[in-house]
Amino acid sequence: MQSVVLALALSTASAFVAPSAKTAGSPLAGAKEDLIAYQAANPSPIAGNSFWDPLGCTDYDFWGMGNEATIGYLRHAEIKHGRVAMAGFLGFLAQSTPLVSGEHAFAPYKGYIAGCTPQQQWANMPDVAKLQIITLVGMLESYGEGAGNPEGYVHYTKGGQPGFFPEIKGKGLGQIPLNLWDPFQLPGGPSSLDAAGKARGLYAEVNNGRLAQIGLFSVLAESAMPGSNPQYKFFGDAVSIPTYDGNVMGIGLIPLDSPFVLNTLYVLGVCGFLQQLKNGAVNKLPN
Repeated sequence: MQSVVLALALSTASAFVAPSAKTAGSPLAGAKEDLIAYQAANPSPIAGNSFWDPLGCTDYDFWGMGNEATIGYLRHAEIKHGRVAMAGFLGFLAQSTPLVSGEHAFAPYKGYIAGCTPQQQWANMPDVAKLQIITLVGMLESYGEGAGNPEGYVHYTKGGQPGFFPEIKGKGLGQIPLNLWDPFQLPGGPSSLDAAGKARGLYAEVNNGRLAQIGLFSVLAESAMPGSNPQYKFFGDAVSIPTYDGNVMGIGLIPLDSPFVLNTLYVLGVCGFLQQLKNGAVNKLPN
């Protein structure tokens, strides 16, 4: 699962974001009117040209940092979640095939058991292996947030381009061989596109990410409750979603439904509210 997710993250999921920072007037990090215009220009017939914000989040002021910064934060979050969902959806399907979940001449990891669902494959991994993966993700996340002051990096809440990830090749004491964006630099690849081509590619990534988020939840729901997503019946035996009757929220290092985590969520919620109250952001929310 993790190798598939990482491979996809290094290629397809991040292949459509140009490595250049936008100015404060960028449609991605600008005011609400710019965001509405950006969506209206979306070429996808599925997305249409309607602006969808049922909770009114684009009018909020998160953490007192301003409305434009809030919109930049929301745009970055959508792109990031879309990339993770694309990798997760394709990874789930790949892990459900006999090629990945079947017998192997050499066990992919200590404790590997053939014939397991993707959720069980993760649960069977040693905690130290999970910790390594989570640590790697955390390091990438920190660097993507500007840790280490990458050259030319502008944060997405301060006018930078949401979805942009700085060059990482040669970092980590020279042990990282590829960038996350256009890692292989092939002729005719994303780096060779003009501005219009990169803009179309970013729209494609956003739209695909939205669909992937729905797709990932659909396979998880179908796995937990067979028949809840009847669209998979159209594929017959070509697509078989394995059934998992365990607790998806309890297969991490610390179960997410444990008393420790649940109590922590309440504390974090109260702290977040107090911070918002201190910054005056709570009073700025729409009635």
